[in-house]
Amino acid sequence: MTVEITSHEELRELLGAPMPRAITKERTVLHERDRQWLAASPFCLIATAGSDGSCDVSPKGDPPGFAVVLDEATIAIPERPGNRRADGYRNILDNPHVGLLFMIPGRTDTLRINGRARLVREAAYFDDMVVKGHRPILAVEVAVEQIFYHCTKAFLRSELWRPETWQPEVMPPRPRLIKEVEAPAESLADLERRYGPAYLDTLYRG
Repeated sequence: MTVEITSHEELRELLGAPMPRAITKERTVLHERDRQWLAASPFCLIATAGSDGSCDVSPKGDPPGFAVVLDEATIAIPERPGNRRADGYRNILDNPHVGLLFMIPGRTDTLRINGRARLVREAAYFDDMVVKGHRPILAVEVAVEQIFYHCTKAFLRSELWRPETWQPEVMPPRPRLIKEVEAPAESLADLERRYGPAYLDTLYRG
C-alpha cells in the first residue's frame, strides 16, 4: 500500500522540527571561506524551473575557480560549448530562481547557493574566464539570496569519493550506450571515434 504525503503539516509531523542551526546557518552574503571554496571548486550543479514548473539540473565544470566572485553577493558561471539544448537557460529567461551546489572532489560537504540569475552575453569579467584561449559563450550571473554549507551525510552514505566502491564498468561505454538508447544514424564505430581521445579537443571549441 502506498501512502502519500499531501500537506506541509503531515510532512513536518513525519520529519520533526529542523535543528536550530540548520535554520540559523543561512546567510545572504559571501564569507571569505565561501570565496575560498569557490576558488577550489571545479564542479557545480545548477537547478532551474520553467514558468510551468518543469525542472532541470545541469552540471557545470571547469578548472577550479571557474565561478567568478563579482562582489559580496554576486557570482558568475561561464558557459562552454555543449549540446545547445539550453534547457536551464530557457528556464532562467522565464523564471530567474536558481539553486547551485558546489563540490570539491573528496569533500563530503557542499556549498549551496540559491538566488536569482540572469544571462549575460558579454562583460569585462569574461576576460577572467578564459580557458585554453577560449572566452565563454555567455555567463550566468547569480545574485545570492541564500548561502550555506550542506552536511556530509549523503556523501558518506553513498561512499561517493571512495574509489574502491566505484564501478564504472557496470554500464556500457558511452558510444554503445548512445547507440542502444538513442538509436542515432551513426554507426557504433563512428560514435567510438567521436567519443575517443579526440573528444578532449572539443571541450572548449565545440
